Amino acid sequence: MSTAHSNTSVFDFHGKPPLGIALPLSLQHILAMIMGTVAVPIIVAGAVGLPQSERMMLIQISLVASGLSTLIQLYGVGRLGARLPTIFGVGFAYVPTLTAVGAQYGIGGILGAQVVGGIAMILSGLFIHRIRHLFPPVVAGTVVLVIGLSLYDVAINYMAGGVDSDQYGAPSQWAVAIVTLGVVLTISQFTRGFLKLAAIICGIAVGYILSLILGMVDITPVHDAGWFTTPRFVPFELEFHSAAIASLIVICVVNSVQTIGDLSATTVGGMNRELNAQELKGGLLGNGVCTAIGSLFGALPTSTFSQNVGIVAMTKAISRYVLALAAVFMLAAGLIPKFGAVMTTIPYPVLGGATITVFGMITMTGIQLLTKDEMSARNMTIASVSLALSLGIYAVPESVERLPEQVQLIVGGSPIVIAAFTAFTLNLLLPKTTLADEEDERNQLAQQTDASLVDTGARQSP
Repeated sequence: MSTAHSNTSVFDFHGKPPLGIALPLSLQHILAMIMGTVAVPIIVAGAVGLPQSERMMLIQISLVASGLSTLIQLYGVGRLGARLPTIFGVGFAYVPTLTAVGAQYGIGGILGAQVVGGIAMILSGLFIHRIRHLFPPVVAGTVVLVIGLSLYDVAINYMAGGVDSDQYGAPSQWAVAIVTLGVVLTISQFTRGFLKLAAIICGIAVGYILSLILGMVDITPVHDAGWFTTPRFVPFELEFHSAAIASLIVICVVNSVQTIGDLSATTVGGMNRELNAQELKGGLLGNGVCTAIGSLFGALPTSTFSQNVGIVAMTKAISRYVLALAAVFMLAAGLIPKFGAVMTTIPYPVLGGATITVFGMITMTGIQLLTKDEMSARNMTIASVSLALSLGIYAVPESVERLPEQVQLIVGGSPIVIAAFTAFTLNLLLPKTTLADEEDERNQLAQQTDASLVDTGARQSP
């Protein structure tokens, strides 16, 4: 392979493909993440009761933070950044904790606690080389598996039209979603070359056109959005409350475990290799610094975007140039609101139909990680108990309603937190046994049983 060809390959992390090839692949990442990036500040602002002007500011700075944190992860700044094909942005995993803290202490309480939470992330990164052995494939794989499984209801709600839509579940919503999904599957399975890589964006394009025909596209956000905005330093007075700080520290540390899982899924699913220690350390440090400093500008905490991990695993397109274009777009969307508002006009059924395959890919990547470790009875116990507890409580949230409020903040809304905590704890407590150890134990038991039968037969003989 020539150097020139290698430098333009979408399958090379350092490759810089032509803009005509890179842009559609980049749009897939943009469309997969932008609704989530916008939705989180909207949800938090609603819980806190911010006025419209401050709500829009929270949205814009979240877009800017997503773009900057992704660029740091792609290209690195000193020791910061994983230097892997990954997208970072304001994540849904924080939402239950942020809304609960915000309802009690306001946006100032969230951002003040977030500073400390970011520092906790930084400490996790600094000492990860000493504790990395505590997160073997059975732990990281279980977390990634739960991430994928917990996203299914998001995709289904999108396909049905969005939970707040008065057309939720209507045949027209499902028709658009199914057509979009059908286009994605057809192109990804029956075509070759660049078109196959762009299956998701092709599905979104067809779904969007169908939505226009059916009158499902609302362009009001484009009209209402401004032309230019700039971040403000400390737009909200920071407040420091011990309960809020404790909650943010827990969720930020748990998010570090999710980051380990997502970065591992990126290297395993997209690059066919294991995550190395330097990449992991840089990823955690970069995320912690972005979370801590971002709070000074009103940005909510950042994390890896699992849906984009799924796109990387699905397409194997790992060129950082492709993902950098997505990051630049997020920056532009944050600074030029009308630019980003165009993307928010994409109906939910289109996004749901396009991304449900991606969420499924995350699940399969989690299974891949699990099988990197031998499936001994010990490891199967860790994975099965973690899955059962996390997804069980997620399916029946009222089961923890009578627990202390702080406990509910941590476990009530995020199966990822429960899965990470359970898998981590069981990995520490259960005795380290391998398949060979278990086989030896069975052989010894069989020998003891045989000896006992022989002895019993001898005593019973006349």
